[in-house]
Amino acid sequence: MRNFLKSTTFLAILACWLWSTAFVGVKIGLTYHTPLQFAGIRFFISGILIFLYFGKPARYFAQLKANIRFILLLSLVQTVIQYSLFYSGLNLVPGSLAAMIIGSQPLFIALVAHYTFSNDKMTLMKTGSILIGVAGIAVITIGRSKVEMKGALEWIGIGLLLVNNLVAGTTNVMVAKYSKGISPAVLSSTSLMIGGFVLSIISVPIEGVHLGPFPPKYWYALAWLSFLSAAAFTIWNTILKRPGVKVSLLNVWKFLIPVSGAALSWLLIADEKPDVPSLIGMGIIALSLLSLNYANRKALKEKPATK
Repeated sequence: MRNFLKSTTFLAILACWLWSTAFVGVKIGLTYHTPLQFAGIRFFISGILIFLYFGKPARYFAQLKANIRFILLLSLVQTVIQYSLFYSGLNLVPGSLAAMIIGSQPLFIALVAHYTFSNDKMTLMKTGSILIGVAGIAVITIGRSKVEMKGALEWIGIGLLLVNNLVAGTTNVMVAKYSKGISPAVLSSTSLMIGGFVLSIISVPIEGVHLGPFPPKYWYALAWLSFLSAAAFTIWNTILKRPGVKVSLLNVWKFLIPVSGAALSWLLIADEKPDVPSLIGMGIIALSLLSLNYANRKALKEKPATK
């Protein structure tokens, strides 16, 4: 049991479940705060939480000093650029279409990994499994609300979200390939704290300063979002750094995020109820994960015979 709780599969599912809970918290937070400023405060607090959990200041700052260039680059790309693209695109595109584009992120990450790692190429089985997952996301998204384009600016929004997906792939590759010698906790803490601080500064000339007052539910949402970001990013960076873990295959688990998000909305939001398109989409995503798992096991069985 203990080995299962430490397994890559369990940790990947746990991280994706945590990310799936963000929808309700973000919806509450953005009711009272502006997007970039709220995200900056959330990530800065997340970085502090990981720092407190790490509990070894001397080791923490030694690793920060030794890897400051990489940490600053990751902070810029992963937090500042990625989330600026995310929120900017989200403001220009209908929510249903944005959800579908963001849900296709594993495909873009797999493409980035294909051109970066010699042992993480796109095979026919992997490509098919990922495309099945993307189809499942599309069924859930279109089934829950119609996708309607209303203006030329929405094409810019689509472009921003597509670039966001490519940036997500780049950050995953950066962590997997170039973060040797850095603790996943230190890497997550520093990148979130620095990135959150920069986002907060950028938000001031764009969005102004918003100091409240905020109701209790805003603070509850901020507290949960800060915790889940701290936990999910640390878990994800930990498994990305594990030997033998392939970036493309790991990110396929992110297809679970909209599935879990929909299930949570049915449980927590009064007006949300299960619908046929969502259930069909979930079944398609399950098929995607099962086919990919089958392909992985088959490859592992065949590997010794090729020696």
